[in-house]
Amino acid sequence: MASEPTSTNPAVKSIVSGNAPPAARSAAARGLLPLPQSDLLEALVHLTADNDPSIARAARETLVSQSSADLLEAARSEAIAPAVLGHFASLANADRKIYEAVVTNANTPNEAIALLARNTPDASLIELITLNQQRLIRSPEIIDSVLMNPARTPDAERRVKEIRREFFEKERGARQIAQELRARGNSAAAEFFESAELSGAELSIDDAWAIAQHIEVSDDDIDDSWLAREFIEEVFVETPEQLAANMQAVINAERMEGDISPERISMIRRIMFMTVKDRVKLAMKGDREARGILVRDSNKIVATGVIHNPRITDQEVEKIAAMRTVADEVLRLIGMSRAWARSYPIIHNLARNPRPPMATAVQVLPRIRTKDLKAISQNRNVSEAVRRQAYRLTEMRGPVT
Repeated sequence: MASEPTSTNPAVKSIVSGNAPPAARSAAARGLLPLPQSDLLEALVHLTADNDPSIARAARETLVSQSSADLLEAARSEAIAPAVLGHFASLANADRKIYEAVVTNANTPNEAIALLARNTPDASLIELITLNQQRLIRSPEIIDSVLMNPARTPDAERRVKEIRREFFEKERGARQIAQELRARGNSAAAEFFESAELSGAELSIDDAWAIAQHIEVSDDDIDDSWLAREFIEEVFVETPEQLAANMQAVINAERMEGDISPERISMIRRIMFMTVKDRVKLAMKGDREARGILVRDSNKIVATGVIHNPRITDQEVEKIAAMRTVADEVLRLIGMSRAWARSYPIIHNLARNPRPPMATAVQVLPRIRTKDLKAISQNRNVSEAVRRQAYRLTEMRGPVT
């Protein structure tokens, strides 16, 4: 029966710790000890569970005799014992203001709030409980209690369900996926889901599992020195309209290249519902299929993440260099790469593509073969400046032999 006392009063400490003699406990139970209100209430609440039935009964009677004004003042106090607040929460017919004070008092035990949330018929009181998001996150049993109470309002139900989904179900789902992936030896995907911010994305567990199958790069293999990762979410905030437009643009771009399967469309939708930060990480960690989707992302940081993926191949870069639906920054980075500049198909595609920055296109022209250079000088799809430069270089080299 012993517990940790809140009061510093020696008599109360003796009662709560279980060391007080029967005479002292009896006097306290009848309210005869000269104690401040908060100390008296702490002693009385403790004595309601005394082993001596007469003392327990006397303590309950003394508690009932306390005025509502005194109880309300105690419930609002920051110094009141948590056990007293828990007792107030368990009362069947207390003044509503006392319940409100208990709900808003930071010292009220979470289990007492859960009890009140489960039993109160007062819908507005349930609303008040659900407004304290931090308490709900710390104590999910309060969420369960609200959902068990038929007096809950639609707003209260919506609020606690949103918190449960965002802070518990998705987090638990991602953790479960990571554990399963690691058990299967796929540590790269496990790393992704352990650090992903899936609480901000509209992903089901099935969606997350499907994405996990397309992750192949470990964190140890990634060089993210180019990326100020902590600023991504702050700088790139997407509205639902922007997200939908981005997803449709990717689908349309793939349709322009030929038929696109329903499975591919489903994969695009899953990826595009991820947060910007998670899409960047997937761009750097994902396989060929994920890279092929994310390189078309309208967010330049996401698209350039694909170029920094250590598994990207020259064949993929060659195809990207010819794309007219990718960000010009992606094409600029390809043109700057010494390794890719040694691949003639890559620089040839860059030179013929109307999308690269003019400086990038002009920079690669001297490495283009004369026959191809002449074709570029006549290509109406590239800019006038690029055509003129291609023509000048062709003239300087003389006739093609």
